[in-house]
Amino acid sequence: MNSPLAFGLPQGPEWIIIFVVVLLLFGAKKIPELARGLGKSMGEFKKAREDFEREIKSAEADASREEDEVKVKEVAGKEPREI
Repeated sequence: MNSPLAFGLPQGPEWIIIFVVVLLLFGAKKIPELARGLGKSMGEFKKAREDFEREIKSAEADASREEDEVKVKEVAGKEPREI
């Protein structure tokens, strides 16, 4: 397995070959539209990821708060011990 793509991103000459193939496949007029669509997709993905992370943190905070409330009720329900 000596492929440059197997262990990371392509190096300089590979990028040139990839660019030429994309240019031949899609044409010069279509590339800006593709890049714009890719940028919008990446933005939507980032927004969805941030929303998901926010929901997870919110759920963790709610669970922690409920756990604290249960502990407070348990402590409040117990009578003090006599020594």
